[in-house]
Amino acid sequence: MLGTMMNMPLMISSLLQHAANCHSGTEIVSRTTEGPVHRYTYGECWTRTQQLAHALDALGLKAGDRVATLAWNGYRHMEIYYATASTGMVCHTINPRLFPEQIIYIANHAEDAAIFVDLNLLPLVEAIASKLASVKSIVVMTDRAHMPAESKLPNLLCYEELIAGQPTSYDFPEFDENTAAGLCYTSGTTGQPKGVLYSHRSTVLHAISVCTPDVFNLRAADSALVVVPMFHVNGWGMAHAGPLTGCKLVFPSFRMDGASLHDQIVTEGVTRSAGVPTIWMGMLDWVAANKKDLGKLEHVAIGGSACPPVMIEQFRSYGVGVLHAWGMTETSPVCTANNPTNKQAGFSLAEKDKLQIKQGRALYGVQLRVTGADGEELPRDGKSFGGLQVRGPWITGSYFKLDESAAHQDGWFDTGDVVTMDEDGYIQIVDRTKDVIKSGGEWISSIELENIAVGHPAVREAAVVAVPDPKWAERPMLVLVLKPDASVTLAEMQAHFEGKVAKWWIPEQMTIVEELPHTATGKLLKSKIREMVTG
Repeated sequence: MLGTMMNMPLMISSLLQHAANCHSGTEIVSRTTEGPVHRYTYGECWTRTQQLAHALDALGLKAGDRVATLAWNGYRHMEIYYATASTGMVCHTINPRLFPEQIIYIANHAEDAAIFVDLNLLPLVEAIASKLASVKSIVVMTDRAHMPAESKLPNLLCYEELIAGQPTSYDFPEFDENTAAGLCYTSGTTGQPKGVLYSHRSTVLHAISVCTPDVFNLRAADSALVVVPMFHVNGWGMAHAGPLTGCKLVFPSFRMDGASLHDQIVTEGVTRSAGVPTIWMGMLDWVAANKKDLGKLEHVAIGGSACPPVMIEQFRSYGVGVLHAWGMTETSPVCTANNPTNKQAGFSLAEKDKLQIKQGRALYGVQLRVTGADGEELPRDGKSFGGLQVRGPWITGSYFKLDESAAHQDGWFDTGDVVTMDEDGYIQIVDRTKDVIKSGGEWISSIELENIAVGHPAVREAAVVAVPDPKWAERPMLVLVLKPDASVTLAEMQAHFEGKVAKWWIPEQMTIVEELPHTATGKLLKSKIREMVTG
C-alpha cells in the first residue's frame, strides 16, 4: 500500500522560489570584480534568474547541456547556479586556480557548451579558448561599461546585455529529481581530474541537512559569509542552504585577505561562515595584528583539512564557536559535523577540547564505516586506524563519463582517508592514505603532528611528511613557515611535542621555508612538499 501524500520532485528551483516567496526582501550582498559592492534581494535574484533562463534558451542551450563557470563568489554566479539547473541544464563550476592544462582537460571532458567568466578571469579564457573544443558561447559576467575594449576573442557576450529585456517570468519545468544539476571535478592530484555529477535530489537533501542545528545551524535571522569558493563543491552547499532558510548571503568575490573578510564580517553583521583553515589563518593574523574584534560573528564551520586546536582557541577568544566538519567533492561535500551531544554536557573544558578536534558524527542520511587492510570493519574504540568508507543519498556512485563504479561492490565509497571512530560515531582524520607515515611498521599521523606544531608561538604554518630512513623505513620531517621575525630551533620544537605524542613520533629533522605549496582548494600539497625536502 502506498501513502496518499503528493508526489513532488525535489527541484533546485524550489529553493530560490521559496526564498522569493517568503524572504523576498532579504539581502544578497556581493563584492564585485568591477569594484563596487552590489546589493539586491532574494526577490530581485529570482526575477533575474528567470531572465537568465530565457537568455540561455536564446543561446540555443538545452536540457542536459553543460554550462561552465570560471567565477568567484557573487550574485551573478548564484543566478547561473539556479538558471542552469532549474531549466534541466548542468552548472559546471571550474576552479580558476587550476593549471590551464587541467582547465582545458576538464572543459573538454565535460563537453561544455558555454562558459560564463568573471571579468578578471577573462585573460585565462583568452589564453585557452582555442583548445576548448565544444564551447560555442563565452559570456563575460559584467555590464557593457566594463566590457573590454579589445579582446583576443571575437563575439564575446555581455552578461547584463544578455538578460536585459528578457521576460521576468519563466515556467520552470518539473522533471525527475535524479536529473543532473551540477558538475564539479576533483583536484586531480593523482591522475586526471574526475567529474562528480550532482542531482537535484542529492543537492536539495544536502542543503536541508546542512541547515540543521547540529551542522551549519542556518536561520532566517542569520547573515552568512560565503567564504568557501562557489567553484568548489557548490560552495559547501551555502548558495542552496541560504535560500532554503532565507538568511542573508554575503559574497566576497576574489577578495579573501584578512582585511577584506573582516570588513564584510563587521559591516554586514555576519553571524555564520564556513571555510578552510588557510583562509581563517590569514584573517585571524590580521585581526590580532590590528587589534580588532569579530563583530557579531557567532559560528564558523571549518573543513577541507584538519582545524588546528590553536585556531579553535583563537576563535574562542573572540567569542566565536568552531564547528569541525568533513567532506569531499565526491560527498557533496558535508558528511560529518562535530557538535556535542547531551552525553558530553558534563565534560570538562579539556575533555570538550579533545573531542572538538575530531571531524564529528555522520549527518542523517550518511553512513560511515572504518575498515582494515583485510576489508573487515574495525572496532569503534577511537584508537584503531583504518580506511573511511561512506554511503548515502548525496555520495557519488560513479564518476562522470567513466564506466567503472566509484564505490565498492557492496555500495560503499572509499574516501582515501585514514581515521579512527569512537563508540559515539565521532571520526578523527589521522591522514590521507598516501600521506600516512609508516615508521618501523607503525603508523604516525602527520595531521596530529602538524596541529601540535602550529600551536608553537613561532609557527605560522606546518607540514609533516615522510622521509626515507635506513632503520625505520620512514620518519617524519617537520617543515615550518614561521611568523614574521620569529625563530625556533629543532630542540625547541621537539620539547614542544614532549608529552603530547609518543616519543617515537617526534621528528628528528626540521626545515624552515618561506611558504608551503597548497592545492587549488587550499590544502597542503604534500607531494610537492616531499619533493622540496627529498629532492
